[in-house]
Amino acid sequence: MATSSIAPPIAMSASGGSIQIYEHGAHLTSWIPADSAPVIWMSSMARFEPGIAIRGGVPIIFPWFGAGRSGDLMPAHGFARTQSWTLHEQSTTGQDAVVSFTLHGSASDDANFPYAFAARYEVRLGSALHLTLTVENTGSLPFTFEEALHTYFSIGDVRQIHIEGLHDCRYLDQADPHGLIVKEQQGAVRFTGETDRIYRSSGQVRIVDPILKRTLTIDKEHSASTVVWNPWIDKAKTMSDFGDDEWPSMVCIEGGNLRESAVFLEAGQRHDMRYSVHVEPIG
Repeated sequence: MATSSIAPPIAMSASGGSIQIYEHGAHLTSWIPADSAPVIWMSSMARFEPGIAIRGGVPIIFPWFGAGRSGDLMPAHGFARTQSWTLHEQSTTGQDAVVSFTLHGSASDDANFPYAFAARYEVRLGSALHLTLTVENTGSLPFTFEEALHTYFSIGDVRQIHIEGLHDCRYLDQADPHGLIVKEQQGAVRFTGETDRIYRSSGQVRIVDPILKRTLTIDKEHSASTVVWNPWIDKAKTMSDFGDDEWPSMVCIEGGNLRESAVFLEAGQRHDMRYSVHVEPIG
């Protein structure tokens, strides 16, 4: 990985395992449960530079997804993942380790999001990994935002895993060469090419990995969208911070509120989104 020119990461350990997280983007880059292999995937080509999103880990997408609903917003996936967050809390007690960060914005900070807000992000490590993103409208005007925790998971081989929990869910296929098309999932999700889907799903999702012999169970609260993403061969080659041959070893399962599920907040209101991951051995 490139030499960091941002503040070094915060490393925390407890009996439940260890985590590593940067103030830059409040970006989690490592979670290793006790007596288990790493769960979070990082690109060997990731860049650790001011103003640049880190490839891998858990980027925080806020206040818009992609280029936003208007289709022309920059930077891609919003500004939260490229700004430095402020460390709010850091503690370790027995099996648990907790670290939280805050990010504040005013109406004059960004022309694409001219609203006052306060965001808080908590990472809690215990027997599982628990992530909570809270957004509060601290201004006088209502606003709408999109959000997602863009979690990259380390897997044995994307061609051999399958994703359970999305049967009968409708999704927007962002990789279809004929354009954005709404489809319906039948059975488990399996990977045979580039996959970029926004599912209308708030339910539990499971990554079944026969090579690493484990199931990763993902639970969400106040999250109406589930994104499943793998760039496959050609897309991986177009990304300068993603190794050409790294795509088989990762899959993204994001929890969020996107597109028609964007969150609307009146002045003084707040929204909490929770995302947790449990690791269970197979066999």
